[in-house]
This record gives sequence, structure tokens and C-alpha cells, in this order.
Amino acid sequence: MSPFRSSTGLPDHIAAALCYFFPFIGGIVFLALEKRSRFVLFHALQSLIAFGTLMIVHVLSGFIPLLGALVAALISLCSFAVWLLMIYHALGGRWYKLPWAGEIAESQLRQL
Repeated sequence: MSPFRSSTGLPDHIAAALCYFFPFIGGIVFLALEKRSRFVLFHALQSLIAFGTLMIVHVLSGFIPLLGALVAALISLCSFAVWLLMIYHALGGRWYKLPWAGEIAESQLRQL
């Protein structure tokens, strides 16, 4: 566990887990509030990118005739699995990167 605190006053690993605990919204909140912890900023960006994309794909799956409900159910299961995985890694204090969202978040973090 990280002994460091984010600028929000929470320990880094708790703030990072909250970015995922409230998907998409948590990322926006911590991206706006966090000023010094790159760990929290990384997880906020990754949450925003990953869950924002999953929400868009979920909505678009509703426009697929016949198979849309099945695709939406699979996306929901995938979203739940990613949610659990990311909360687990954030609470453990690990910089776990999702395959595409993590790369984008990392590149954006370098520009901040």
C-alpha cells in the first residue's frame, strides 16, 4: 500500500479505487480535483477512457437488430469484470494498464 496521499487528502490507492468505484463519473471528479498524484491521475484517465468507451459501445449495440440485446449483455458482463479487476489493482497500489485505455491514459499523463 502506498503511504502517499493525494491532494484530495485520501491515500493514493483509495483515491485511485474511487475512480473506478463510480465508473466514468469518478474519473471526471478525480481528474478535476487531483493536483499532484500521478498514480491517481493515471487511474482517473484510464477510468474515463475505458468506461466512457464501454458506455458508448453499449448504447450503440442497441441499434443492432436481433443481436443487440445479446451484445449489450456481453458488454455489461465485460464492464463488470473490468470494474472488479481495476478496483482490485487500484486498491493494491498497482499501475495496471488496460490494453488500449491504459496506453492512451499513459500518453495523456505525459502531456500533463
